[in-house]
Amino acid sequence: MPPIITESESYYSNLEQMNISDLLSNINKEDKTIANAVEKALPQIEVMIAAILEKMKAGGRLFYIGSGTSGRLGIVDASECPPSFGVDEHLVIGLIAGGDKAIRKAIEYAEDSLDAGWDDLLKYNLKAKDFVIGISASGSTPYVVGAIQHCNKYNIRTGSITCNENTLLANESEFPVEIVVGPEFVTGSTRMKAGTAAKMALNMISTTLMIKLGKIKGNKMVDMQLLNTKLIKRGTRMIVDELNVSPEEAEAMLTKYGSVRKAIEANLKDEPDKT
Repeated sequence: MPPIITESESYYSNLEQMNISDLLSNINKEDKTIANAVEKALPQIEVMIAAILEKMKAGGRLFYIGSGTSGRLGIVDASECPPSFGVDEHLVIGLIAGGDKAIRKAIEYAEDSLDAGWDDLLKYNLKAKDFVIGISASGSTPYVVGAIQHCNKYNIRTGSITCNENTLLANESEFPVEIVVGPEFVTGSTRMKAGTAAKMALNMISTTLMIKLGKIKGNKMVDMQLLNTKLIKRGTRMIVDELNVSPEEAEAMLTKYGSVRKAIEANLKDEPDKT
């Protein structure tokens, strides 16, 4: 196995002697390299998304599984799908080593079991039409690797997101994504560049999937859940722009039908045939 890049020595030393301006400038300098690393992985991300889309169109679900920062990022992405795209809360599911308590507080040794990840997946009645993505900056987290290995035994398609090359996790998963961002500004602090890279990849995966599943019209989230005043105002503007009605009419339609898509479709259906 090659050396673990995410654990290698930072390019910077004596951080405690830097002033605030220099710290910010150097962190930003490192952050600027992340998008380029993600770009190099786009072909891998594309192939994985195509495989996930096939499963989801057949009624399958998408699972993210990780520990620590990786697990939290998966949970964030999964939890934002229902309000953003109006999908069922069980379509995209994020799992973290140590369970829900680990979202806020690190759970000692939670990531060290090869079987715990699979046990967590089984709680959701995992099926062959589902897809599981393991997220691990190092690519060696037992909780994640074990889950992917068990999925392989039962012919469940798997992917991974790692920030090192040729890792155990990547080698075990069918659709590996390797985003090599190099050493962290603070040595080994993978919540920084590696975490940002994983977040960028997850944004791409879920957004592209939802677009291809028909949850976006033009460039608008027409199926978003109307959970607060800001989203109601946004939905009202969408209807105004689409149907050329007044804001008052648009808001009344939104209230009546409960979603931007339903309001627009109902209006278009009721429009007289002008041919």
